[in-house]
Amino acid sequence: MGNCVPVTPGTLETPSSLDLEGIMDNFSSFYDSTDTNYTFLDYDAAPCRNNFCPLFQRVAPPFLATTCAAAALATAALLVALARSPQEWRRPPLVAQLATGTALFAALLPALAAGISRGWHLGAGPCRLTHLLWHWSLFAQALLVASGCRGTAWARWDPRSRRSAVALWAAALLLATPAALVSGVAGGTGCVRRSVGVLAPVYLLHLALCLCLLLLLPVGLLLAALASWGTGAGLTWLFLGLWVPYAAGLAGEFLLQAGLVEPTCGSFEHFDLALGLSEGLGVLHCGIGPLALLLAWRCRGLRRSGGCGTGMNGATAPGLEPRH
Repeated sequence: MGNCVPVTPGTLETPSSLDLEGIMDNFSSFYDSTDTNYTFLDYDAAPCRNNFCPLFQRVAPPFLATTCAAAALATAALLVALARSPQEWRRPPLVAQLATGTALFAALLPALAAGISRGWHLGAGPCRLTHLLWHWSLFAQALLVASGCRGTAWARWDPRSRRSAVALWAAALLLATPAALVSGVAGGTGCVRRSVGVLAPVYLLHLALCLCLLLLLPVGLLLAALASWGTGAGLTWLFLGLWVPYAAGLAGEFLLQAGLVEPTCGSFEHFDLALGLSEGLGVLHCGIGPLALLLAWRCRGLRRSGGCGTGMNGATAPGLEPRH
């Protein structure tokens, strides 16, 4: 969330790097990292200081822990409802897989919260694995939401749907691999999202995949719904809507880090705040998504009598359309 740990390659996995507290107190995205005595670019004749970072270190751990607890309760309730009344869900395979994706995503939050508050001491390998699983669940949910907007998808568990599920999760894992390759440990204390230069091919690939799945895909679904091409564009693409600001933030990060936008202390600090808030908004999907599905399921009976809304923009959620 934001850039409170430097992501320049020279600072990663270096035992002599600054500790996390020192990094957060003296953050700058551009600095000379040829040795352990870091010097800052002269923005307005003073070192850049990011006031968002101390706030991030205080707020992020309890936020992630609370979100994890809420997601666990909501996902458990969704799975119980699905198991007790599978016949009331038109596409139970889709709902079950969305619940699995949110559960996997939420299960990683405690480790990230502990890493932020106490430092990441597990090494680069577990850090890369964490980012791999994080993006795997994220991309799988994006692909599931897209596939759920087709009217004939996930009607029941049969050989065809099982093959589709395996192919979808395998594709998501492949697409998430660059996220693991661009992750690393900063100074032995911070598990960071980017451990390579912003123009490194693997990072550009990771950025392109995030923009395609979290920004362009929601836009495509929206246009398809407006054109009446797709069906069921409702509550479950709330997931995609929550991640759109973060994808836009990644594009902004690239522009700043590549120097395509003039870097100033103010621009970096305002950008970090926006990126951190947008990523926090996306994280909320693991709790809000299951609750939205449960709400739509509870409204199913009331919709028949006109006593409950049909979801966002008048459309029902994939997997929750009433049976006829």
